[in-house]
Amino acid sequence: MQKPPIHKSFLNAFRGVLAMLKTERNFQIEILASLLNLFLIFYLKLTSTDAALILMASAAVLSAEIFNTAIEKICDIIQPDFDERIGFIKDIAAGAVVLIAIASAVIGVLVYWKYFF
Repeated sequence: MQKPPIHKSFLNAFRGVLAMLKTERNFQIEILASLLNLFLIFYLKLTSTDAALILMASAAVLSAEIFNTAIEKICDIIQPDFDERIGFIKDIAAGAVVLIAIASAVIGVLVYWKYFF
């Protein structure tokens, strides 16, 4: 099988992000949080290092949410009926999102603290 041209690969990737934005509530909330962070980066005039930390934390949460959704969708295809083992896999994937979200919140507090207080 021949690989698609690079522009097609990017188009497919952006289509995936758009599908997440259209269908996944948590992703929509996380996008709003990322937009708020972008606003704060410019409004508070964060240093390059602080801005990079915030952007990386935001991207990590969004990426974790995408991976979590992909795992859940695969699990639903493999086993559409309730299965404790599938539930455990989904819980683990969701746990990864929670951990990175907590870490991102801590990063946010550490970075923004000096700009607000």
